[in-house]
Amino acid sequence: MSELPPRDPHESDPFDDIVAAQTERDPDLAVIEAGSRTLRTQGGLPEAEVPARPADPEVDQALRAVETELAGRWGETKLEPSVSRISALMDLLGEPQRSYPSLHITGTNGKTSIARMIEALLGAFELRTGRYTSPHVQSITERISLDGAPISAERFIETYADIKPYIEMVDARQEFRLSFFEVLTGMAYAAFADAPVDVAVVEVGMGGSWDATNVIDASVAVVTPIDLDHTDRLGSTPGEIAQEKAGIIKPDATVIMAQQPVDAAQVLLKKAVEVDATVAREGLEFGVVSRQVAVGGQLLTLRGLGGEYDEVYLPLHGAYQAHNAAVALAAVEAFFGVGRQRPGPLDIDTVRKAFAAVSSPGRLEVVRRSPTVVLDAAHNPAGARATAEAVSEAFDFSRLIGVVGASGDKNVRGLLEAFEPIFAEVVITQNSSHRAMDADELAAIAVEVFGEERVQVEPRLPDALEAAITLAEEEGEYAGGGVLVTGSVITVGEARLLLGRG
Repeated sequence: MSELPPRDPHESDPFDDIVAAQTERDPDLAVIEAGSRTLRTQGGLPEAEVPARPADPEVDQALRAVETELAGRWGETKLEPSVSRISALMDLLGEPQRSYPSLHITGTNGKTSIARMIEALLGAFELRTGRYTSPHVQSITERISLDGAPISAERFIETYADIKPYIEMVDARQEFRLSFFEVLTGMAYAAFADAPVDVAVVEVGMGGSWDATNVIDASVAVVTPIDLDHTDRLGSTPGEIAQEKAGIIKPDATVIMAQQPVDAAQVLLKKAVEVDATVAREGLEFGVVSRQVAVGGQLLTLRGLGGEYDEVYLPLHGAYQAHNAAVALAAVEAFFGVGRQRPGPLDIDTVRKAFAAVSSPGRLEVVRRSPTVVLDAAHNPAGARATAEAVSEAFDFSRLIGVVGASGDKNVRGLLEAFEPIFAEVVITQNSSHRAMDADELAAIAVEVFGEERVQVEPRLPDALEAAITLAEEEGEYAGGGVLVTGSVITVGEARLLLGRG
């Protein structure tokens, strides 16, 4: 274990700036925090590319058959708030989700990136990991990963076949059949037990309390920044949304809490008090001390629960990814007992190795040069604002063209308004999902935000990409034009395929 050198008491600590940055703190939080135990210290596997379709025609046909059966169930946006069906399935399967410890991640934005970072850190410390995230970028098999790589199509098919009889038994006994997401959750938990894994990293699908993933008793609950999304199902304020997301906080767990709106923080801290959970808060117990833009990413100094980690290279762009890294590091420290049973930081070289290997497909991912084409799955205003800021910092575009295809149930006006300052022009399109907003409907809103002269409509995504690349090339080969494809994970996934990735 390394130890931090003694510090001159008169010397200013960069971490003080983190605490000072905690603005709009409600005095009532002090009362809540006094009743909670706050965690203060006492003293990677390389990511695989997004998988393509199976090369073997028979395997591809079998995978398509499974996908068709899953698609015949309730989709991810149709919900019946209950964990009764998934609990029944787990019971029939022998409670596989209880055969390994787990970390559970909820919040509005950043969940998948944090899950990938946690997975890389745990893998670097020689633990066998299972990761369950959603939605997928290109292949449904991405949702279930073992040892840092999506499970093979063959294994996905086998897992479904293994639990299908039990799925049918639950379907027959329940008022509603298991949903698409519930079946996938059951498959993930079964696959992790069968592997077996040393630890599971699980991202909620939506919410927390009644999310299908919430049949685990995770020792670490991670709450990423809460903002407005799925307001028709979760609530109209961050505080209301936090009520549902707080449901993943279990008795005696450690809560790793990213910076939150005050009303959301109040709800989360009250929940922690109720179940006697320990809380570690970004900006107080851990955080980002400093960050510098570097080639292909950024160089960070992070303050963890056990001390400081300097010269950490993260090959991802944007301040929000630096904050995601701080949250992921604190979560892994908490899992290993840092700040409770274990004093001092984790091995710095292992931490550096893990973060240097992290990737996050579809999150400010460069998929083409000359002109540069970047993919980002931002789909709500908060995510779009973070992406716009990161693009401005990481890329020196002289002219940036947006390609936007969004889902009809999102706040598309807020999303477009967030991108308006950085897009010279925007090409409006739509993806192949039944949830996609009609291109003409989206374009009408875009015209109100950008003005008619800055909006082009190409309903087919291939045409939209071609149009955007042509507009970017008008700047000339060396002028620095670029394209950002965004608005939906589905839009990004389809663009990724069209541009030859996967």
